[in-house]
Amino acid sequence: METLTLAAVFFVAAYLLKSHAQKKRIRLLASHLARYDIEKLMENLTEGYLRCLGEDDPARRQQIWALLDDTADRLAAQIERFAAEFARVDEAAARVSKLPLALPFALSLPGASFDMRRALAIHARGIAEAAANTQQHTAKSKAYLMSAELFLLQHTCHWYCRSKAVASARMLAGHKTSYAQLIEAVAPATRRDYLALVGR
Repeated sequence: METLTLAAVFFVAAYLLKSHAQKKRIRLLASHLARYDIEKLMENLTEGYLRCLGEDDPARRQQIWALLDDTADRLAAQIERFAAEFARVDEAAARVSKLPLALPFALSLPGASFDMRRALAIHARGIAEAAANTQQHTAKSKAYLMSAELFLLQHTCHWYCRSKAVASARMLAGHKTSYAQLIEAVAPATRRDYLALVGR
């Protein structure tokens, strides 16, 4: 009976610690994102891509692409500023557990965490390069690449606030895309640097 009681106390304490840490992270990330229109621009862009790909009139489609390119440029600029601002966050507050599930004290284990500030810098660069179309993709390929870069950023933000497992489940539910598919769909430089940071 004592063992069961101790186990129950341990799990309750672990749950409370985890919940407190997650709420703190959510507040921190939200306080930085609140200064920007990143979420709204992401939604406008991804919905715009779907609308444009379904447009039959070439002239109308070209007009929509031009508007979306402007949105992509504005979004990339805001994400770059957001990443630069978040780079000033204290290192302890920027650590993210590499473990699939959120566990108390996991951040103190050697090699068990990565730096969110570095992850955001990787995302900002990848999104900026996708927006600038440095690889000269077709409009359709650019839309696919930009969407992948944005969804991976979204996955990282959910990972930071909750856990990798929760982030992956949300991505699958919201966009019908697995974490593995996202990694394959982003630019090679993003994939290389991101996997070097977070591990496989």
